[in-house]
Amino acid sequence: MAGASDGAFAVYFTDRVAALRRSAYLLTGNWHDAEDVVQAAFVRLFSVWHRVREESADAYVRQVLVNVFLNTKRGQRNREYPVAEVPDGPVPAADAADRLAVSRALAELTPSQRAVVVLRYWEGLSVAETAAVLGVSAGTVKSQTHRAVSAMRPHLREDHGAS
Repeated sequence: MAGASDGAFAVYFTDRVAALRRSAYLLTGNWHDAEDVVQAAFVRLFSVWHRVREESADAYVRQVLVNVFLNTKRGQRNREYPVAEVPDGPVPAADAADRLAVSRALAELTPSQRAVVVLRYWEGLSVAETAAVLGVSAGTVKSQTHRAVSAMRPHLREDHGAS
């Protein structure tokens, strides 16, 4: 927000951190790495806060979040996937099982496929918006989405006992 104060940043952070943390969890597959990615995204946002317009703040921080995730070297990511997850709030048993199944299926994707799935289906971005965030063509988003969904489908069927 051009000319906005540090107080405005604190308000923005408070309003958006939980949603970004959930998106980062879907990208990274664990809460520790999600916290690191979110922290790095907000540090970068704070460094340019004085130039960010209110209407573009969400798009900017989302793009930074995905870029931090994609630019983290694979060896630096924690590849542990906990069996018991700590949700943000109470979750019905069926929803918890579904979330765990999706989390496991996401873990099987490449980082770029995971980013496409999270942006398209979790964040609700269009193909064009996803392409802009990732810096790729709309065709790449479509093909990555198709490959990711195809790769996830068998894992989701297995987790639900279907064949």
